[in-house]
Amino acid sequence: MSANNVTQSEPAAAKWYQQFWPWFLIVLPGIVVIASIVTVVIALTHSDNLVRDDYYKEGLAINRYLAQDEAALAMKLVAEGQLSKQGFIQISLRGNSIPLHQHLLLNWQHPTDENLDFQTVLLRDGSHHYSAQVKHDIDSRWYLALSPYDDGEQHQWRLKVEFDAKNSANFIMHSQSSNRETQ
Repeated sequence: MSANNVTQSEPAAAKWYQQFWPWFLIVLPGIVVIASIVTVVIALTHSDNLVRDDYYKEGLAINRYLAQDEAALAMKLVAEGQLSKQGFIQISLRGNSIPLHQHLLLNWQHPTDENLDFQTVLLRDGSHHYSAQVKHDIDSRWYLALSPYDDGEQHQWRLKVEFDAKNSANFIMHSQSSNRETQ
């Protein structure tokens, strides 16, 4: 046979779905879509509780907080607290013309998880000495706010401090100027 008569068969072109590049170009946007859906699901199921929902109520309470801070500053209040390993807390108040209260309220605010926030009511066991048993795990950092807790009476003053129970069992709360910033 002659070489001219032999037809060279060309390889048949593979179908598009058998090629690598079309699938590569389809998979990349597909991964982005799936990752976006997962991100939306995570965002909707795990809401960020660091942001307060009740801005209006917080706005109304700012003046009350400022008045409490100024009242504590006028009385030159200082609270010294000590926490035992068994969870027993003792607080002593010092200052000018401190009214005697039967109870004090200590608010424990966790810096990242509001579900861990709680309150402790301290009972007076001396002239200006108060104590209570804390029934929560407090082995972390907290924002503490101390104020009077008497039935039917507005909180007249407030002391605040940041307390890290891992580093120290003692804390001191000084009366401070509010500087128009509150918690």
